Amino acid sequence: MKSIYQLLLFLLFALPLAAQDQVFVETESFQNKGGWVIDQQSFVVIGSSYMMAHGMGRPVKDATTTVSFPKKGKYQLWVRTKDWAPFPKGPGKFQVVVDNQPVKIVFGESGSDEWKWYNGGEVDIKNDQTTLALHDLTGFNGRCDAILFTNAPKFTPPNKLDELTAFRNKLLNLTGATANAGQFDLVVVGGGIAGTCAALSAARMGLKVALIQDRPLLGGNNSSEVRVHLRGETDQNHYPKLGRIVREMDNGDPGNGNPNGNEYGDARKIAIVKAERNIKLFLNTHVYKAEKEKDKVTAVVGRDIATNKETRFEGTYFADCTGDGTLGYLIGADYRFGRESKAETGESLANDKSDDFTLGTSNLWASLERDTASSFPEVPWALPFSDEYHIDEARSDWQWETGFGNYNTITDAEKIRDHNLRAIYGNWSYLKKNKHEKYAKRELAWVAYIGGKRESRRLLGDHILNQMDIQEGKQYPDGTVTATWTIDLHFPDPKNSKYFEGQEFFAGTKHIKVAPYTIPYRCLYSKNISNLFMAGRNISTTHVAFGSTRVMRTCGMMGEVVGFAAYMAKKYSTTPRGVYQEHLPEFMAIIKDEPTASSKP
Repeated sequence: MKSIYQLLLFLLFALPLAAQDQVFVETESFQNKGGWVIDQQSFVVIGSSYMMAHGMGRPVKDATTTVSFPKKGKYQLWVRTKDWAPFPKGPGKFQVVVDNQPVKIVFGESGSDEWKWYNGGEVDIKNDQTTLALHDLTGFNGRCDAILFTNAPKFTPPNKLDELTAFRNKLLNLTGATANAGQFDLVVVGGGIAGTCAALSAARMGLKVALIQDRPLLGGNNSSEVRVHLRGETDQNHYPKLGRIVREMDNGDPGNGNPNGNEYGDARKIAIVKAERNIKLFLNTHVYKAEKEKDKVTAVVGRDIATNKETRFEGTYFADCTGDGTLGYLIGADYRFGRESKAETGESLANDKSDDFTLGTSNLWASLERDTASSFPEVPWALPFSDEYHIDEARSDWQWETGFGNYNTITDAEKIRDHNLRAIYGNWSYLKKNKHEKYAKRELAWVAYIGGKRESRRLLGDHILNQMDIQEGKQYPDGTVTATWTIDLHFPDPKNSKYFEGQEFFAGTKHIKVAPYTIPYRCLYSKNISNLFMAGRNISTTHVAFGSTRVMRTCGMMGEVVGFAAYMAKKYSTTPRGVYQEHLPEFMAIIKDEPTASSKP
C-alpha cells in the first residue's frame, strides 16, 4: 500500500514538471561549505540534512557551488528555511547570491519557526553554469534546507513531508539509484563508542563488518563535535577481558566541553577502525530505511548527509548502536520511551505514574581568555538573564541540559538544540555586559551545534534490567558487562525552574551509589527481531536502571560483548537468542577469556 502511495506522489509531481525547467539544489551538497556546517539531526522530521551558519555571533564565510541550468532565462527562486528564534524576529539572517548578485529578499527573519518555502522573486540566469552562494549576515545559526529555481511562475513547491520527499527524489534523481555496499556478517548502525567497539570486537573475531555512522567522526558524544568525557570504569570487571577495546578508544579525561577538540582523539578513533581489514567504514551515512522478512532484518538503506547518494547494506546480523534505537524503530522492534510507573516495575525510584519524561540533551560550550577585550552582539531573541539569575561560568559542564519531557528528544532535536543555544547566547551576553571585569577579554571559543543526547528509546530484550537487579547485585548466568556508574537520573535544577518554568535548560541530579554489577546478555538483543543486537544507551532497561547503564565506557563494553555474540551466532548459524539458549557456556568462556570447549585439545 505504501509503495502505491509513493507511486501516486511520484506521478503527481512528474506530470506537471515535464513541461517545466526545475533546478533543485540541496544546500548540504554545496561544493564549498565555507564556514557553514551540515546538520542532519532532524532528518527524521524534515527528510533531509541542511546547512547552518554556526558562527557564535560572527558571520561565517560564504558557502558556494556551481549549478547547471538546462536553459538560460527568467526563473522564480524559492528558498526553504525558517526563523529559528522568532522573538518576534530571530537572528538567522542570510542572503542567496546568484552569479555574485544578492537577491533582494533577506531570508531567516520571517517570524515563523516552521520549515517552509519562501519566494525570493525572479532571477535572470545568464549562464549555463551559474555560481550560487549562501551569505551569512549574523553568525547566529541561519539555516537553509534547499533552493529551487523554476521557470513556471505560478508553481509553489510542496512542503508536506511525503510530497516534498517525492518532489526532492524526483528532481535529484534519487528514485531507484541506490548503490549496493555488499553482504556483511554484521551491520553496525551507529558509530559512537558502543557501535565502534562492537564493530572492532566482531571484526577481530573474523566477521565481515559494516560500520555506519551519520556524522564525519566516530565516538558520538565523545567526539570533538559533542565533547563529553567517558564515564564508567573498565578496571572493576568481573571479566577483565571486557574493556580492552574501550581503553583503545579512551583519550584520557579532557573533561566536558574542552575548548581544544583535539583532546577527544577523533583521528585516532578513525585510524583504529581503518586498520581493521574486516571493517568497511561508512561515515556521513544516515540510515533511514530498513527491510525485513518475517522477524529478521535483511538490509538497511543509508543516505549520505552531504551528497544524498543512497547505499544499501545487506547483513546476516545487525546491531542498533544509534542511541535512539533508530534501526529497531524502523524495523518494528518493541521499545519503551519515558518513565515506567512504580506499579509496573516495582522500583522504589520509579515515578508514581508512567510518562514521557526523559533525560535531556546538552550542547556544551567554552570560552577562552584573549589578549584584548571583545564585545558580543545584542541578542534580544535569546533567553533573558538578570542580576537575580545568571550562570557565572566561563565554560559549561553537563548541567546545561534541555529536555525533561517538555520536548521529545528525537522529533524535537532541533528545538532542543535551539533552546540550548538561546540559553548559551543569552547568558553569555549578560556576562559580557554586566561582569565586564571578569569576562571582557573572554570570547566564546566553541559551542556545540550537535546535541549530546542522553535518553530516548530503549529497545526491549528478553530481560529488562531494573533497579533491583542493580542494587541487589544479582548475578545472572549471562551476566557480562560490569557496570559501576551510579543511578544518575537528571531533573530540572530547582532554581532554574523558578526563573524558567517549563523552559528549563539546567539540570540537577542525585547520585545513588551501586556496587559493581553485571548486565545480562539478554539485555543486548531484541525480543521480537530475531537477528538484532543492541549496544549503548538504547539497551533493554527500565528508565531507572538506564540512569546507571548509559555512560560511555559501560556502553563500549556492551559493544564488545555484541561482537563476541555475533561471532557465536555466525559460528552456529543461530540467532542472538540462540547463543543464550544453546551456547551459553562457550559464549561465557569467551567473555571470561577462558579456553572454549571447541578450542581445547
